[in-house]
Amino acid sequence: MPQNSKYYIDLFAGCGGLSLGLRNAGWKGLFAIEKNKDAFGTLKHNLIDKKNHFDWPAWLDPTNHEIDTVLNSHKAELINLRGQIDLIAGGPPCQGFSTAGMRNEDDVRNGLIRSYLKFIMYVKPKMILFENVKGFTLKFEKNKSKGKVYSEYVVKILSRLGYEVEGKMLDFSKFGVPQKRTRFILVGIRKDVAQESNIKAKQFYQLMRRNKVAFFQERNLPQNPTLGHAISDLLKSNGLTQTPDRKGFTSGLYKTPQTRYQEYLRIGNTNLIPHSHSFARHSPKIVQRLTYFLASHASNKKINKATKDQLNISKHSIFPLGKNFPTPTLTTLPDDYIHYQEPRILTVREYARIQSFPDWYEFTGKYTTGGKLRKIDVPRYTQIGNAIPPLFGEQSGEVLKRLLYRD
Repeated sequence: MPQNSKYYIDLFAGCGGLSLGLRNAGWKGLFAIEKNKDAFGTLKHNLIDKKNHFDWPAWLDPTNHEIDTVLNSHKAELINLRGQIDLIAGGPPCQGFSTAGMRNEDDVRNGLIRSYLKFIMYVKPKMILFENVKGFTLKFEKNKSKGKVYSEYVVKILSRLGYEVEGKMLDFSKFGVPQKRTRFILVGIRKDVAQESNIKAKQFYQLMRRNKVAFFQERNLPQNPTLGHAISDLLKSNGLTQTPDRKGFTSGLYKTPQTRYQEYLRIGNTNLIPHSHSFARHSPKIVQRLTYFLASHASNKKINKATKDQLNISKHSIFPLGKNFPTPTLTTLPDDYIHYQEPRILTVREYARIQSFPDWYEFTGKYTTGGKLRKIDVPRYTQIGNAIPPLFGEQSGEVLKRLLYRD
């Protein structure tokens, strides 16, 4: 392992949004842990096969892994990494904590918090960047005998492990992402490193706010982009062609970039057809219904229960989107949202644009899934809906470097 490398490990890495952001900020990955084959396939395709971003160790196969399998099979190798890892990034799956779904304190995925903390205990990185949903900071009121606030638990254990920690809620739309997406961001600094370098975890949030103006000025990007900034060059009316990797479906064509945000995300792209820009095959009845919603309902406001009852719609959430606003938080269910201008749901590529993935970043696996398979499969929409926006990851990576190395 080269000396003085700014190495990080990405835990629960998903399709690689945070790793891509850290790469763009000048960090070097050692390896990433992600259990799902589909999500890891996307990360591997882009960041390993295309970009050779990780210096993957010989003792760990570059494939999908359960974190507990790695902890049990490679304890000695992880402990041997002490002193060589500057950052552990990423947070456990959020579904058990999310207020957007069936919040459940007994969700087995909540137990991955302990696996995460054990990994920190073994490796002892200099810094930690942890992300989770707002529900991670809330008590589970339905079960009075438990009622654990997991953020408090994590802070307590990390403090015992020798870290100075600070956690805050951050809205990614304040950091150049065209989406109202608020997440709990926790930063930890090993106490000996904090004392030696005279730094505090709370400085991360101060520097994030201070750094963003220069960050966007240097890239000529809007600080508060809208949905139109992100996807107005991807209209279905641009023309259609057969989807290369989805038989029986059509994809849209590129239009000349309409905004600097679009120009920026198209840098490095060599695809003549936007990748994963495949349209759903809506029935005439659905098109008529979506047209009605666009014409008669306020942008970014959920269709009310009375309207859904009148139309015999059982779906929980439907949002007609607005061109001149950031979107609500993207979920893993694409039929929650209606395109701001065309009576259809968003494409995978439009999802990716909203999450700030560049167009060269290609998603692998199924486009979508349904029924019981939703608990097993992680198709493209789900990969993106679960991701940390790379643009936020890049800003975080720059600030962490500045704190640790005085860059």
